[in-house]
Amino acid sequence: MSGRTRVRACPQRTCVGCRKRSDKPDLLRVVLSGGRCVPDLRGTLPGRGAYLHPTSACLDQAVRRRAFNRAFRGPGPFDVAGLRRQVEQIEKAEP
Repeated sequence: MSGRTRVRACPQRTCVGCRKRSDKPDLLRVVLSGGRCVPDLRGTLPGRGAYLHPTSACLDQAVRRRAFNRAFRGPGPFDVAGLRRQVEQIEKAEP
């Protein structure tokens, strides 16, 4: 062995709600599908994605600032009801 350790770099993304950078696995990817913001839990849905901390506070900030309109480059408002339910489920599951 050469003595080097291989540390894999973890990609960084910015939350559209609080604008803080975090590791990609710590954020929830959101895509636009038919005028609705849909959570992409596996990260495989097609289209442009926006990243969000899975907390109600970040979701509220993103909606208030119209961050999804900028991220998806389209006129809003977009339906976030399904996304809000998913975020609430994630918050309940985390201790």
